Amino acid sequence: MSRTRELACHVESWRTAFRETRRAQRRCEDGKERLKAERKAARRTGKAAENPGPPPTGFTLVPWLLMGMGSLSNVLQGETPDPWIGGLGLLAFNSLYVYVVFRAFDKERREAVSTRVALLLMGSVTTGLALVYGGNWLLFFPLLGLATGAILRGPWLGRSGLLLAAFAGTVSAFRDGWDGINIGYATFLSTMVTAAILGLSEAVRELRAAREELARRAVEEERMRFSRDLHDLLGHTLSVIVVKSEAARRLADRDMGAALTQITDIESVGRQALTEIREAVTGYREGSLSTELDRARSALTAAGIESDVRRSGPPLTPQTEALLGWVVREAVTNVVRHSGAGRCEITVAGAAERVRLTIADDGDGTSARPAVPGVGGTGLKGLTERLATAGGSLRAGPSPRGGFAVTAELPREPGELSPAALPVAGPGTSTGTAARTRGGTGTATAPRAR
Repeated sequence: MSRTRELACHVESWRTAFRETRRAQRRCEDGKERLKAERKAARRTGKAAENPGPPPTGFTLVPWLLMGMGSLSNVLQGETPDPWIGGLGLLAFNSLYVYVVFRAFDKERREAVSTRVALLLMGSVTTGLALVYGGNWLLFFPLLGLATGAILRGPWLGRSGLLLAAFAGTVSAFRDGWDGINIGYATFLSTMVTAAILGLSEAVRELRAAREELARRAVEEERMRFSRDLHDLLGHTLSVIVVKSEAARRLADRDMGAALTQITDIESVGRQALTEIREAVTGYREGSLSTELDRARSALTAAGIESDVRRSGPPLTPQTEALLGWVVREAVTNVVRHSGAGRCEITVAGAAERVRLTIADDGDGTSARPAVPGVGGTGLKGLTERLATAGGSLRAGPSPRGGFAVTAELPREPGELSPAALPVAGPGTSTGTAARTRGGTGTATAPRAR
């Protein structure tokens, strides 16, 4: 009866250990899947962190060889029959163990055929020593389980651990009776616990590398966002100031009042630019489409371009207004600087699902237009990417009625945007106040007002 109760206790312990091991394995696999997704996202902007921390080595598993000190003591004291066979067996087992565990911490070497062959040879040596000598020599089975747990990964780990534990228990029971169950139990625990600990260690190191890469990526994106937004903000403002300065110079001789009005506008634009730069630095500015439409009307009028601004539809969300404000600023800046137009129409038409913004002029441009309508210039290309992130689109090209047209469409409630996609420095272009498709790099002088 005592043997039966002992066996029942061992069986229940095995079940509990197996359940806990399966839970740990599932948590480890879930963590690895998340880490793989994070690392995949991190690699898109550069290579992952090279040194996320000191990696573990086989030295962490070598001290467990002290479990074989009892067998070594038997050989040295002459308590083992044919001690030279036992000594050779000890040397072979220890050599194979060290070889295997030192290859367990490198994925390519761990999965190599030579490592698996060494593990099988280690199992053969362990089985032979256990059958011949028994006693302390049976403790090599838990060491074999430890090496197996260090090498194996994936869905076959649990099955391999159970098979190895059952084999170790059977061999030990054949040699030393019912006490062999303890060896099987110890073999199973050493296999699964070692695999779980090493798997979690690898997951932690991968997580650390992914976090470092994501942090570096966030810093790079913020640096790019701030530099391009500040550049675009100043480019637009300086264009307006140049146009109004030219208008004030022309009007000074014949209409001082009108010239003073232009100078007052220049002062207002300069003060507003200072405010926007401060807000760009702090990152708290939100764009307003109405404000950008008013500024566009003022800039077009100062450049001698007749403006026609029409807006219809229900109110828009702040994100939609901010993105459309960027389009207005970029397109109107290019009209003023590069189009040579006499008239510009800006239309905002909102519907139940989407809103459309169209900026069309009748100019002939200062450089050749593309043969195929498309989006050109770094500014409009950047806007295209931003609108696409929000579920919208941007088209730019020659208009059927002559001139040039920029059309932007957005859903009334754009999707969630990343900090790099949603401008916080105020509406502007995405990668520089560049000339639009018809104009070069955005360095041309402002057209003369007519």
